[in-house]
Parts: sequence; structure tokens; C-alpha cells
Amino acid sequence: MPEGDIARRVAIRLTKALVGQPITYSQLRWPTLGAVSLTGQTIESIEAVGKHLLMHLDNQNTLRTHLRMDGAWYIEKAVGPGRPARTGRARSPKARAVIANQQWVAIGWLLGMADLLRTRDLPRLLGHLGPDVMADGFDAEQAATRVLAQGSRTIGATLLDQTVVTGIGTIYMAESLFRWRVRPDRPANQTPDVPGLLDYAASILHRSVAAEGPTATGLTTAGEITMVHGRQHMPCRLCQTPIEVMMVGLPPFDRPAWYCPACQPN
Repeated sequence: MPEGDIARRVAIRLTKALVGQPITYSQLRWPTLGAVSLTGQTIESIEAVGKHLLMHLDNQNTLRTHLRMDGAWYIEKAVGPGRPARTGRARSPKARAVIANQQWVAIGWLLGMADLLRTRDLPRLLGHLGPDVMADGFDAEQAATRVLAQGSRTIGATLLDQTVVTGIGTIYMAESLFRWRVRPDRPANQTPDVPGLLDYAASILHRSVAAEGPTATGLTTAGEITMVHGRQHMPCRLCQTPIEVMMVGLPPFDRPAWYCPACQPN
């Protein structure tokens, strides 16, 4: 599932293409939104909250989407009077939303969630989320109290729980814990310097947004974007010990967590 850096990157690209220009064409191919048209409205701003994308419209409504595992937003040049091409992605059954202005067409591909609601009602959908580690003014000390309150629950599962803190996924959980030399199965309330850990996770997420592609190391060359994530059986970049993977969390929601058994001792 895309993490906070991907959601933020998508929001930036959609902002450049869609914000401030009247919508000339729209289709929301979603069971609850099939009869809704956004044509004539203007998107005033687009933001990412955790892994959620919010398009704020000038009529005080917000379109919330979530990419889930397979979703994406594609941006293409508009054809004719602000309409999508007659063939291609916009006409595919995998396109769950199509929004166009005179210049650009945004295609929501295999979206995992879509809702249109009054902006003032957003807490109804997002109120369960913890603090967004990528938000301006993120308070790591305050967020750390939520992490520590999870007690003996593993730190790996805790960081992935979007109701505790939001925006961190399996990549940046594993990479942050490697930097902190903490195993993913260590109890949350025994994890040292949780505010520093959260600040570090936020810093590498922001760095990834600014890079050419997703990266936890600052490098974007294939095979070099992570220290441990996705590198099972490969040598640790620091000590050469083979990287291992464990599952954190309770089935069926458990997730893989890569780690170095030497750099992150039990």
C-alpha cells in the first residue's frame, strides 16, 4: 500500500494539473457516486492526509480517494475541449474517476476508496486517524505518547497502525527501526527515544517526496532505495549479516517487517 510519501507526491502532481481551473468533464465510476458530476466546479486545493487524498472543491465539498494496494492517479494531456481521449486509460473499466480541465485529464486508476462529502464532515471519515507524521507542525513528543500507550504491542505493528500515527507503511517502518537498531517485534513501550524515531521517519518520508522517486536511503538507483526492506537473505549494507523478515501484527492484518538480526539484536 502506498505510504505517506507517495500520497504527498501524488497530491503535488494533481495540484499542478487540476487546482484553480474549472472542471470541464468528470466521471466518478463508483457505486455511490455514479450520478455525481463535478463539471463546472473548481478544485481549490488538494492535500494528502496520511495515505488519503483530499480534493477540496469550491462548493465546500471534498472528494476523498485512497489508492489502497493497486491504485494510481495518471495525468494526461486533454484532447479537444477539455475532454479525455476516446481510447486509452480514461476509457478503461479500471478507471474509477476521470476529472478534466481545459489542459489536463486526471485518471483515478483502481482506486480503493472514493467518497464525496461536505468538507466540514471530513472528521467522520478521518477522525480515527492518528497524527500525520508528514503534517506541518507534526508534534513528535505528543505522537510518542500514543505509541508508548500501546504497551507490549510490537513497535512494528504500532507504527503501521494508522489510528496511532498515520503515514508510515512497511518500508519506512522497517527503515526507521533499522536506523534505530530496534527489532520490529520489540514492545512499543520498550522502544528508546520514540519522538526521535518518529521524527526520523518523517524526515526520510519528506526526503523521498523531494527525490526523483520513492527512496528511504536518498538514492534512487534500483536496488539501493532501502537498507533492509525487501532485501531478505541479502547482506546487510552495514555488517554483511543476511537480512531476515518477520511478520508483525495479528492475522489477517499482519505485515512483513525486514530487519538485520545483528544490527537490530533481540
